[in-house]
Amino acid sequence: MARTSQSTDILVVGGGYVGMYTALRLQKKLRSELRQGGVKITVVDPQSYMTYQPFLPEAAAGNLSPRHVVAPLRRVLDKCTVLNARVTELDHSERWAIIQPIAGSPQRISYDYLVMAAGSVSRTLPIPGLAEYGIGFKTIGEAIYLRNHVLAQLDIAESTNDEEIRRKALTFVFVGGGFAGIEALAELEDMARSATKYFRNVRIQDMRWVLVEASDRILPEVGPEMGKWTAEQLRGRGIDVKMKTFLQSAVGGEIGLSDGSNFEAGTLVWTAGVKASPVLQSTDLPLDERGRLKATEYLTVEGVVHAYTAGDNAAVPDLTNEGQFCAPNAQHAVRQSKVLADNIVASLRGKTLKPYVHNYVGSVAGLGLYKGVAHVYGIKVKGVAAWFMHRSYHLSRVPTFNRKVRVLADWTLALIFKREVISLGGMEQPRAEFELAAATDAKPKVAAR
Repeated sequence: MARTSQSTDILVVGGGYVGMYTALRLQKKLRSELRQGGVKITVVDPQSYMTYQPFLPEAAAGNLSPRHVVAPLRRVLDKCTVLNARVTELDHSERWAIIQPIAGSPQRISYDYLVMAAGSVSRTLPIPGLAEYGIGFKTIGEAIYLRNHVLAQLDIAESTNDEEIRRKALTFVFVGGGFAGIEALAELEDMARSATKYFRNVRIQDMRWVLVEASDRILPEVGPEMGKWTAEQLRGRGIDVKMKTFLQSAVGGEIGLSDGSNFEAGTLVWTAGVKASPVLQSTDLPLDERGRLKATEYLTVEGVVHAYTAGDNAAVPDLTNEGQFCAPNAQHAVRQSKVLADNIVASLRGKTLKPYVHNYVGSVAGLGLYKGVAHVYGIKVKGVAAWFMHRSYHLSRVPTFNRKVRVLADWTLALIFKREVISLGGMEQPRAEFELAAATDAKPKVAAR
């Protein structure tokens, strides 16, 4: 049952690629309606910013400032209402959602149109020790933590004579050979390699970097030939690339693999796939067997009126590849959000909706400074040229002119000055020193005799 109100309320769940770009286009297309109060757009997301995830590896490696790979939602979506909260329940048949703000009591909000763009979360497996010891690579917090953590491991190895401690600290394991895993591994290894020149007791050959991939190839997005080339390049840098191999255990940092190898590691990064946001399970919207929203080619939710979806949390039919669905990547998400927003505007104005059709252009990946691989429009590129294509493409796609300039400035400065290799791990426990000082002062003092 649709609600009645003086304005048409559009609820956007999620402030990632699809959520932010959809809301941004809506506020441009519906400028007069927003100004006159005929339309209201509300964006709900736990974070106050959108993360441009392709830049996470560069942020982790110190090539980009963390603040420059995120876009502040309230600044970009200045005509929208942004609520920092999580949707805990949603009933589209009655057009309401329950949200839990970051502080305070739950709230119930009503809407007329829904955009479900909740995205995805890391897909983990019940592997002993993984939840306690591993870390993902989907958020800016994880990226910066890994930067500080990797550099801290070098500090540990430099400051001890215990060979077991050194060996564990200098062993880094990455599980998953897709874009996230390969780029994170390559950028962090490149950073650590560069950092060793400032250490007396840590050499490049002392470090052990291990990639664990369950299938028989890596980077499937760039094709078998370029994936094979990438594996050879990584091995040439001393990285142990293990294919057709599974992580079986990680209890206490003791890594157990399906090929029979067992060793200690100070770092375990899990990038072996994603799954649709769990919030979808708390709605009355139709889901497929993988927990994704069933979408139509018009980016509407199948069998539901006034509900739209796209991105990682949706199974969007790929009209260029019969029987297949669009890949969950930024290339599709940004383009889908444009069609999605236009279709909402068309629906509001009684016009015909348009289907989403996009021929996949290809993929580019960065493998560290001046290293990359690309397969674009059928053309295969590697090395410096691919690295330049990777940066150029993503610079053109990062949202807002402000961010483009800041990213370009970071890259320019990185060409002139050496990369910073400082671990700021203390940021993760900022009150530790204060608590130690307070505990010391609280101890009873013994008077001298």
